[in-house]
Amino acid sequence: MKFPGSVLASVFLFVAETTAALYLSSTYRSGGDGMWQALTLLFSLLPCALVQLTLLFVHRDFSRDRPLVLLLHLLQLGPLFRCFEVFCIYCQSSHIEEPYVSITKKRQMPKNGLSEEIEKEVGQAEGKLFTHRSAFSRASVIQAFLGSAPQLTLQLYISALQQNVTIGRCLFMVLSLLSIVYGALRCNILAIKIKYDEYDVKVKPLAYVCIFLWRSFEIATRVIVLVLFTSVLKTWVVIDILINFLSFLFYPWILFWCSGSPFPENIEKALSRVGTTIVLCFLTLLYAGINMFCWSAVQLKINNPDLISKSQNWYQLLVYYMLRFIENAFLLLMWYLYKTDIYVYVCAPLLILQLLVGYCTAILFMIVFYQFFHPCKKLFSSSVSESFQEWLKCACCDCRRRKSSESAEKTDLRSPADREETPSSSKISSMPSQILNADELFSA
Repeated sequence: MKFPGSVLASVFLFVAETTAALYLSSTYRSGGDGMWQALTLLFSLLPCALVQLTLLFVHRDFSRDRPLVLLLHLLQLGPLFRCFEVFCIYCQSSHIEEPYVSITKKRQMPKNGLSEEIEKEVGQAEGKLFTHRSAFSRASVIQAFLGSAPQLTLQLYISALQQNVTIGRCLFMVLSLLSIVYGALRCNILAIKIKYDEYDVKVKPLAYVCIFLWRSFEIATRVIVLVLFTSVLKTWVVIDILINFLSFLFYPWILFWCSGSPFPENIEKALSRVGTTIVLCFLTLLYAGINMFCWSAVQLKINNPDLISKSQNWYQLLVYYMLRFIENAFLLLMWYLYKTDIYVYVCAPLLILQLLVGYCTAILFMIVFYQFFHPCKKLFSSSVSESFQEWLKCACCDCRRRKSSESAEKTDLRSPADREETPSSSKISSMPSQILNADELFSA
């Protein structure tokens, strides 16, 4: 049975980040910074409550008679209790022989064009561990993008204004960045397992390393760009955030309304129509929060029973990173034009170059992951490089067509007089050559 390391990592980041947030808020209170204290507590306690609700929802404890578990979640101790329960199950599984097992069928990755179906026995303990891992993976994503991401942006903004980074704040920012990167990594793995649910997916260690580097560069550069722009143009950053957030928030609903599909009723049997609406709104909120800082790796599709589009669309990925790169470059340009005296000791052109190169490095690691280390790359209809080449060919063909059409229009617009002058000029130009030939003959 696989060691529940992902559960341990999720609980460690949850406890460490919450403890650091409480300590830092106490320092803000002692320093008289009431606003920073309130925002720090808000971005810490709100995701804590959402994590508790997620764990209760996945384990379906609302419909079960477990008052002690509900009390522990109410006291924000639910993740610790769940972690203790996971390791109890893991330790007892090697000593107790289970009388009942279930058989699951998975398909292996195709070899030489053939894919075999394998059967695997899953005991009750392994099934419980699978549920716990799934719950903690979803909780890590929620904590990362609804708590750690705005928290990291806030603390970096405070450091830029105060021109000082304390040890406690530095440690807190490192923990927040690790939490966001880990949440993005879990989001990638969840997307792969949901899209290819019928296959036996095995992610290699190099794939984890590649995803970690990709997400680290992407999220770090995005947060720094937002903080720099916020420090000089506070009003305009609200407009930029609202445009980004509302676009990703309403995009799945617009696609759903345009498709004309009926309202989804099969998300959870125990949920009413109102409960289903609340769950869908929360999912779109999380989807918008993820795409604010990085690529979500999944496309939310409300009219799909799995709520996720299982097709691999490289063009959406390309459009997202192109637009995000242009947006980051524009925000950095605005910061450079309106930067204040707090950046007097900062080499602005070098910093802009480093941030843009860092974002391009993230894109490079993403391409390397999808091209070489994706566990299901054999199932792709086309690779990243092939799709990019096709896109370049289409762009070049469009440019050639435009040039040919423009040249045809220019020739059609030429006047008849210009057309008559062309042969006459050729005749005039041929006369000196004829005279020259006659002189050569006489001299001979």
